Amino acid sequence: MAQIQLESVSKIYSVGGSVIRAVDNSSLSVERGDFLSIVGHSGSGKTTLLSIIGGIMRPTSGRVLFEGQDICSLDDDRLSDYRSGKIGFMFQFASLLPMLTAAENILLPSLFSTRPESVNREKAREYLALVGIEEKLNAYPSQLSGGQQRRVAIARALIYDPPVILADEPTGDLDEETEAEIMSLFRRLNQERQITFIFITHNLELAGMAQRKLRMTHGTLTEGYVQKSFAPFSITAVSMMRLSSVMVLLRRIGSHPPFGSHFSSARPNLMPHSWQTRSVPSCR
Repeated sequence: MAQIQLESVSKIYSVGGSVIRAVDNSSLSVERGDFLSIVGHSGSGKTTLLSIIGGIMRPTSGRVLFEGQDICSLDDDRLSDYRSGKIGFMFQFASLLPMLTAAENILLPSLFSTRPESVNREKAREYLALVGIEEKLNAYPSQLSGGQQRRVAIARALIYDPPVILADEPTGDLDEETEAEIMSLFRRLNQERQITFIFITHNLELAGMAQRKLRMTHGTLTEGYVQKSFAPFSITAVSMMRLSSVMVLLRRIGSHPPFGSHFSSARPNLMPHSWQTRSVPSCR
């Protein structure tokens, strides 16, 4: 049984009377331990596809199976369990909250967990050691290099030992040397822990490091890729979801500090007032 199976998946939007097929009748089978890259022009549907696999958005049609379970049939609570327990997300930027230490940033997902805090703290230390910066446990993002910030983001994605990592341009803001170090770390995690990696990149050299190489063209997914350059920037659905997630986390931190009672009193609420009452869209 495939770990992830997409069956004729489409995501269709209607904008101003026009129909946009962000993902168009695409199918994909991913086995446990695959190391897979997806390339394509900005707007070709890569991020939308990743969002559907990750349960961030639902497809208009088709099925998404994870270990035989159709995630499209799950209610919002069970879909949230799927996202938190089965998928680790990485984005184009490290997206660390500046008022939190490295350990506290890694522990952010524990806001939604019933796992004991002592276990979560030990996991944070374990994964900082795994990515090679255990000594930065109490450092703030401003005290970390770009590569170290990215390693913290990797540790955060791994905090619940997800079997799958979805990465959207995970090295887009890094220099070549640091980029190579991060990709080497991805490969080591893939080989040693059998974690499945699906990553989006505009860098064909990085894409060539993957065992499987796919491309998106006008919403259609195909095996292999064309040797041409791609536009380096787009505002993606996952970027918008990341902003919404930060809003939720900041609200929760203010009312339920996960790192001790000193946390909320020691750090001011940095959210604009207009954000504090804004609702966050559901997966539907």
